[in-house]
Amino acid sequence: MMHHTQFHHRLEIGLLHPITIVRYFTTVDLSTVDPSSSLLQYYTVTPPIKPWPQRLYPKRLVSMINRQQNLDLALQIFLYAGKFHPNFSQNYDTYQSIIHKLSRARAFEPMESLLSHLQNSKLKCGENIFISVIRNYGIASLPKLAVKTFLRIEKFNVQRSVRSLNTLLNALVQNKRYDLVHLMFKNSKTKFNVVPNVFTGNILIKALCQKNDVEAAYKVLDEMPAMGMVPNVVTYTTILGGYVARGDMRNAKRVFVELLDRGWLPDATTYTVLMDGYCRLGKFNEAVKVMDEMEENGVAPNEVTYGVMIEAFCKEKKSGEALNLFDDMLERKYIPSSSLCCKVIDVLCEEGKVEEGCYLWKKMLKNDCLPDNAILSTLIYWLCKEGKVWEARKLFDEFEKGSVPSLLTYNTLINGMCERGELSEAGKLWDDMVEKGCNPNVFTYNMLIKGFCKTGNAMEGIRILEEMLDKGCLPNKVTYIILIDGLQGMGKEGQVGKVVSIAMSSGRVDRSSWNLFLTKIVGKLDIEADVLDQLLLESAT
Repeated sequence: MMHHTQFHHRLEIGLLHPITIVRYFTTVDLSTVDPSSSLLQYYTVTPPIKPWPQRLYPKRLVSMINRQQNLDLALQIFLYAGKFHPNFSQNYDTYQSIIHKLSRARAFEPMESLLSHLQNSKLKCGENIFISVIRNYGIASLPKLAVKTFLRIEKFNVQRSVRSLNTLLNALVQNKRYDLVHLMFKNSKTKFNVVPNVFTGNILIKALCQKNDVEAAYKVLDEMPAMGMVPNVVTYTTILGGYVARGDMRNAKRVFVELLDRGWLPDATTYTVLMDGYCRLGKFNEAVKVMDEMEENGVAPNEVTYGVMIEAFCKEKKSGEALNLFDDMLERKYIPSSSLCCKVIDVLCEEGKVEEGCYLWKKMLKNDCLPDNAILSTLIYWLCKEGKVWEARKLFDEFEKGSVPSLLTYNTLINGMCERGELSEAGKLWDDMVEKGCNPNVFTYNMLIKGFCKTGNAMEGIRILEEMLDKGCLPNKVTYIILIDGLQGMGKEGQVGKVVSIAMSSGRVDRSSWNLFLTKIVGKLDIEADVLDQLLLESAT
């Protein structure tokens, strides 16, 4: 390899900060590079990968670029093939593969350089390359560059179509540039020679609804037939959603009825949007009626439908209904989200149905739906609250066989063990956590200190405080409250001064902890004069 370090370094910086990559890439006019040029410091002159194929044709190069996960190497492969491989010429497909890869990685400067070279090459291009660039500029929150790309398409002797227009409009909606959506739509025929279709109209309606101008969206709906567009289910559902977002269920229902009158059959999304609207207003009976109507009309609920209704039942504390729908969801092979599972477990356990929460866990495992740390932590919390710490531990052990517990999961179980006075078991969990590279945080230390204080061993709490500071974990106000209360409860007021001294010697005491020391200690304890002086000094600064 010769002299590609600088180029590689620039590319790495760009990938770490994708949006600002334009500052680090150097534009190279590939058509003018000579093998002896100093410009070759920016890429290799020997094959960037080995073995390099003796016979190379465009389809093979595309495959090599697509397979290459390292963006730097993918670009070097493209550059080397075009300039140094005997009798090889780039074509539209090879440009498309590397430009697509660069744009997805937000490496926009080298992408633009290659686009300029493609334009100068006079190769016959297709529209797909521009659709990819427009979409990725939109994802990168660069709507102006997406518009510029759309406007320059004709410079490549490519006729714009409704596909690139719709991609651009979606990118503008994604970036909340609703004004530009309407402007581009209005000029699509006259300035861009593109005839909008029903999808274009739907995107405009979506923009207007997101702008909370549902009246204008409804006006577009009325005008669509005159523009040669037939409104479809998506059109009506989008406007219905606009009214739902406002909480205007009367007009939402009116649009739903109009959809039926026009001969369209609502899909799962339409019904779900309507149900969600009623749920938001607390009209759960109306939402249930819509779901019943949906099933009567032979429309199967999707995972979003289930999510909306299960959350509604959880909010209403109707655990039985929530669990029934959850079971139905699993039977239909839908995978519920972690937050949804936690809500169902919470509502069950709040009603004292911890066993049913455990049943939900087992049901998920049976359906090959592996619960995560958030679900496990929720269930462990409720089991520990019910005093069933060993059942919680058993659940934890089963989970640990196939997954890595998170800090939250460890903390929840350690807290449960400490609350029940099982400090030995809490210590084992602590050691297991540290061994697995999961470092305890201030909450973990606080729980352990609290556990020792509850069992009358607040002096061990002081040792844990010292270890905490040695490990670089900053105690908070709660840490000191637990420890000081524990010491005072044991009649060891004399040791409180030691806690304050340890805190001050660490040099890392937050403002709330200083205030605690002043209000809780000064005037009540006979602490050393220099300790008191420092407390008062820190409080004044």
